[in-house]
Amino acid sequence: METPYAVPLPATGRRELGASHRWKVLGVGVAANVSFSAAAAGIPTTAVWLRADYHLGNAALGLALGAMGLGVALTELPWGVATDRWGDRPILLSGLATTAAALLSMMLFVVPTHGAVPGLLWLVMSMCLVGLVGGSVNGSSGRAVMRWFQEGERGLAMSIRQTAVPLGGGLGALVLPWLVSTGGFRPVYGVLAALCAVSGVLAWLWLHEPPEAPAAAHGGSGAAVAPSVGPLRDRMIWRVVSGIAILCIPQFAVLTFATVFLHDFGHVGIAGITATMVTVQLGAMIMRVASGRFTDKRGNRRAYLRGSTLVAVASFVVLGAAVESGQRLPEALLIVLIAFAGICVSAWHGVAYTELATLAGKDRAGTALGMTNTAVYLGLFLTPLCIPHLLAIGSWGVVWLVAAACALVAYPLFPRPVARVS
Repeated sequence: METPYAVPLPATGRRELGASHRWKVLGVGVAANVSFSAAAAGIPTTAVWLRADYHLGNAALGLALGAMGLGVALTELPWGVATDRWGDRPILLSGLATTAAALLSMMLFVVPTHGAVPGLLWLVMSMCLVGLVGGSVNGSSGRAVMRWFQEGERGLAMSIRQTAVPLGGGLGALVLPWLVSTGGFRPVYGVLAALCAVSGVLAWLWLHEPPEAPAAAHGGSGAAVAPSVGPLRDRMIWRVVSGIAILCIPQFAVLTFATVFLHDFGHVGIAGITATMVTVQLGAMIMRVASGRFTDKRGNRRAYLRGSTLVAVASFVVLGAAVESGQRLPEALLIVLIAFAGICVSAWHGVAYTELATLAGKDRAGTALGMTNTAVYLGLFLTPLCIPHLLAIGSWGVVWLVAAACALVAYPLFPRPVARVS
């Protein structure tokens, strides 16, 4: 029999919600993250058109692509702290509504036309604004999942929620290049605004906090014991936060500049570019769900994180070495190498975020996730800014080898597995 949770609802007063309602809460988290990820990871797939339509060089393109990440980095922690203080529902609703409004404003005022092209400053400020308000999505939805799901199933639930990032990016990669190539950037921003609005409606209908979190069950990397210090003063939390942020750098290199790499270096057409980016996102989705289920069953989140980091290092070393070989590589091989590296460096997110939230404790998960995404999106801001400079002094091979080095630096930051007592 399901355990009822008494939750006050806006229209019907107090009503009993069964434990199965947690899947609707998870659905809200997925929808919200899909909406924002479609912008954050989808707009970079239009980089070739963004560069042409807004009359940008590579350095200016990097600034524009990184601006949304800067916006998120500036507000993720405040959003996370606010979520822990006031709850998931008000933060997620206000964040989705303002993100939709910001994208709608871009659709109306920040699109190139035959008569005029918006200046770089307007484009950067608009992208940054979307990030500022969209930063609410991750921490609030993650805290909701932690409160509704038990420890033995949180890895799967958080991994499903994290599939929303590649799902949104995959939808963006599938739809946005076609939209921009046929209708310009106005429909791009309009579709993204509509996605956020629909997610806001779902959050209004389904997202309610239980008065008490579900009791901890089994599984995970350790017991879900409330920490004695807050996340901001916990050295282990900061280690995991740093590891996640650094390991995201090679992922962001793929998401922001893989289309430019394939176009400029590999001379790949729109069909190949779109197929590659969709493959990366689809592969990441599959791997995140599989890794969450796998680690829930085995209770080996920490070992999985360290192992997947080494696999990511190897994939970028192979990519960089192939590009640096001096041989003309077949288009199909380039696509396979970049897609494989992108999937490998995107497979671990759900496991890492579950481990982090478990270390912080469910009632302070919003703050911990806010800390992480502040660091992660600072990387999203800096990565596309640095890539043009690496290209200026080196080559695409250097870019991918530096990405491998970043992944290697992240490896020792993830905690060692705890030996099981027989």
